[in-house]
Amino acid sequence: MSFKKDLTKAPGASLSRVNIGATIKQSRETAGYSVDDLSVTTGLTEIEISKIELGADADPAKLQRIAAALQVSPQTFNAA
Repeated sequence: MSFKKDLTKAPGASLSRVNIGATIKQSRETAGYSVDDLSVTTGLTEIEISKIELGADADPAKLQRIAAALQVSPQTFNAA
């Protein structure tokens, strides 16, 4: 039995937000950051980052802060 959550059915999650979240998570992992590391670097809480990665939040200001911390273009996330 699997308890894996279907992120496209999460409340408030659209497919594009889920894609953005997955891209952010991949970028974070590629940079070698944990959620805690990214939280400290961006000033966002771990919960905020988790919500973004799950596709439940796509606040442009938060995405900008994450992009700056990961040293990637903000468009990296928009193209997802």
